[in-house]
Amino acid sequence: MSDEFIVLVNRVVVPIGLIAIMFSMGLSLRPREFAEVARNPRAVFGGLFGQLVLLPPLAVAIAALFRLPPAMAAGLFILAICPGGITSNAITYAAKANVALAVVLTTLSSLITVFTIPPLLNWALSHYFVAGEVPPLSVPATMLQLAQMTLAPILGGMLVNYLWPNTAARLTVWLRPASLVVLIAVIAFAVLASVELVIANLLQAGPAAYLLNAASMGLGLLIAALLRLDRNDSLTVAIEVGIHNATMATFLSLSVLKEMSLAITPTIYGIIMILNAGLLVRWLRRRATVAATA
Repeated sequence: MSDEFIVLVNRVVVPIGLIAIMFSMGLSLRPREFAEVARNPRAVFGGLFGQLVLLPPLAVAIAALFRLPPAMAAGLFILAICPGGITSNAITYAAKANVALAVVLTTLSSLITVFTIPPLLNWALSHYFVAGEVPPLSVPATMLQLAQMTLAPILGGMLVNYLWPNTAARLTVWLRPASLVVLIAVIAFAVLASVELVIANLLQAGPAAYLLNAASMGLGLLIAALLRLDRNDSLTVAIEVGIHNATMATFLSLSVLKEMSLAITPTIYGIIMILNAGLLVRWLRRRATVAATA
């Protein structure tokens, strides 16, 4: 893989992809989405608690369980501290679950993690790497970069929606599916840019990535059961806790830390999470069908 291609992925493809995804998210935000917080506070709290509080220590435990090398362990942690992504909203829509709740959870987690990711990332680097091998990281600069990549596009999309709602509606029709294509393209580019590393480490990083995804979706279902949420909200929380913004994890690995090896686990996870979410939806649909005919 040429250095020019890798630079293109790091500096152009990944940032543009992340901005496009966040902007399309902002375009879809309306007052009725935010009303979901007041209407369904238990589900919102449960989803955010699972994403922001429980997943980081879960990633640390899984990395220790599989004895992952520093770069893979840090990459798994990076993925865990990232918010939900637009993929989770699309899967929620396809599953006929609570799309408004999914949008609220994704948006709130995206806004909150602008401030939580940098200090957590700084801890992970110092925890997993020995002195002299730690990739350089400036917490204030990382916050600024995340704000530029997430806050600004989301707010820009919301502004367009507020000023020109008809235009926003038309843009959403094609930009939402286009954002999914961008997400897939970013994952594909990340695989191509680090294909040798991914193939060489698939057997070691793959099981850990799979377990994190399966456990996080299971954790979402458990939280929903404890909060006594209905079927649609339970499925939504499980998807939101298990489906992460792999584009942001790739951005942090390649563009912020400029360390290719950190992108191995998030890249593998980005593929696994879509497959597992599809299986979860099929399983829950089958259970619902059986219950309805019993």
